[in-house]
Amino acid sequence: MLIKIPRGTQDILPGQVEKWQAIETKAREICEKYLYREIRTPIFEHTELFLRTVGETTDIVQKEMYTFIDRGDRSLTLRPEGTASAVRSYVENKMFGDAQQPVKLYYLGPMFRYERPQAGRFRQFVQFGIEALGSADPAIDAEVISLAMSLYKEMGLKKLKLVINSLGDKDSRTAHREALVNHFKPRIGEFCHDCQNRLEKNPLRILDCKQDRDHELMKTAPSIVDYLNDYSRNYFEKLQKYLTDMEIPFEVDPNLVRGLDYYNHTAFEIMSNAEGFGAITTLCGGGRYNGLVEELGGPETPGIGFGLSIERFIAALEAEKVDMELSDSIDCYLVSLGDAAKDYTVKLVHELRSNGFSAERDYLDRKIKAQFKAADRLRAKYVAVLGEDELSNNVINLKDMSSGEQKEVKLDQFIETLQRTKGDA
Repeated sequence: MLIKIPRGTQDILPGQVEKWQAIETKAREICEKYLYREIRTPIFEHTELFLRTVGETTDIVQKEMYTFIDRGDRSLTLRPEGTASAVRSYVENKMFGDAQQPVKLYYLGPMFRYERPQAGRFRQFVQFGIEALGSADPAIDAEVISLAMSLYKEMGLKKLKLVINSLGDKDSRTAHREALVNHFKPRIGEFCHDCQNRLEKNPLRILDCKQDRDHELMKTAPSIVDYLNDYSRNYFEKLQKYLTDMEIPFEVDPNLVRGLDYYNHTAFEIMSNAEGFGAITTLCGGGRYNGLVEELGGPETPGIGFGLSIERFIAALEAEKVDMELSDSIDCYLVSLGDAAKDYTVKLVHELRSNGFSAERDYLDRKIKAQFKAADRLRAKYVAVLGEDELSNNVINLKDMSSGEQKEVKLDQFIETLQRTKGDA
């Protein structure tokens, strides 16, 4: 019986995985510039972690989590996002006591959500994210946003749109919450079952409903911007000033609320405007989550971060037809004729690799013509031909595949010659 891959997952094959590696490498390089350090957390956590942080009224908790009971009768969940685990580790390992503050972290790894699979969305997906914990300065909000924008731009994306909003502090959100309840309550029966449940628990979630997004009350719902107190308004204005100073274009969208309960003050999304990218344009989302550390038993600690899907990143690059200029060639291919020469190339290919060259030889006992075809498929920069006569004379023929130039080289000088040739290129 043929066993197929689970729905909503994918195999990332050679030829494609190099795109992932290029993005991951660039993400690590940028994090190093911004002084963010990598953190690696478990793929599964206690379910309670996500109930307390992501929020019981969110779609993630209600519909999308992969939760199971282990043999110790404990409820565990495959992580649906990265912030909760990073903050849990921050508290558990007392990183709030580190000398270097704020604590800047990044993570890169698989997340899991039981969603309806569609273009760029999978049930297992790879997320890159950062978290900055310990600063309530809107300047670090601007830094977090600039890091995400820099990553996209340095990989070649141009058709981007940054959307920001303020969810305000606790007092602002309380006032806004009351206004939302009063707005939706008279006609809540016209909304979906989920929205009816959210009315009293978390009415802000109604604004994020996909099913009722075209309802007329959505268009006239009270805006959080109108309920910001002086502190929240000043905070948001400073963020906008910093982004303007950094020459990062943005739009303010009062309806941007994000899909997680822990956000306050800054919320943002980066979208793709590329033609043909699809109906769901969001590439990256994030925001500030003051209060989340305290929720997990830590001291009062402000925080901000974002998460982005590598799958959607690649989809955006393909939509804009960005050439990632991936290296798909090798330094040298060894062609051998005769048993003794073939045996000798086992040692020789090892020496090439040990000296920093990417190298390959024939393992299928092919004829010389087929070996040259294999070298062409691998786009070998050089082909070295070793036969019985060459071996007996302690020489090897080295051919430059770009120029066609060929020369005979002493076997004991082969590595040194190739090193000089590569250095001169």
